Amino acid sequence: MSDRVVLVTGSTSGIGLATARLFADAGDRVVFNSVRSVKEGGRLAAETPNSTYVQADVAKNEDCVRLVADILEHFGRLDVVVNNAGTTKVIPHRDLAAATLDVWREIFEVNVFGTWSLCVAAMDALRASHGAIVNVSSLAGVRATGSSIPYAASKAAVNHMTALLAKAVGPEVRVNAVAPGLIDTPWTKDWDTVRGFVEAVAPLKRSGMPDDVAAVIVALASSTYVTGQVVVVDGGLGLAT
Repeated sequence: MSDRVVLVTGSTSGIGLATARLFADAGDRVVFNSVRSVKEGGRLAAETPNSTYVQADVAKNEDCVRLVADILEHFGRLDVVVNNAGTTKVIPHRDLAAATLDVWREIFEVNVFGTWSLCVAAMDALRASHGAIVNVSSLAGVRATGSSIPYAASKAAVNHMTALLAKAVGPEVRVNAVAPGLIDTPWTKDWDTVRGFVEAVAPLKRSGMPDDVAAVIVALASSTYVTGQVVVVDGGLGLAT
């Protein structure tokens, strides 16, 4: 079994769940996390060998500090942090009035400030283990697309944060990101129009599955000579938009 301890935030469904399961399949010890799905998180951890669940809201700095402290108390180390927890609002880009400052704040609190807070909270433990961070961004962070302008801007911030952190905390810690295109998750189950567009124009002619992204996350966490990169996982959609 691997000695690694891996935290995946927002890991009770979608990309986070697929990622947690793939790490577990590789023999890693996994920490499941969510804000609300406490019963589901506990069930998933109970079903997964050498795993645990910790409820925490990454938008709250004190929760990030507690989350890391709980992991260190339980396992004694932390090797990989996957910042997958995120939120959005679906707002047409032309509807500027709907993208209120409250919407911007809500999205940035989770996607940007939460990612930053957890990176800082975990940094001493990751330095000790020569660990890795993988941030889950979006194609919307590198192309003029996405569910809303505030969401796209938040993911662009995550991408630049990834590069800056990689430069600041190497060589002890590596920091990379994945930028998924349309992925079939509970978030996107009703996005049939968008899915049809992707199937029509993307070179691979399909939307992605959570496992498609999870495979890249696990690879980045394990690739010891890659840092500061944002890897787009979109079936080639960005080539056509």
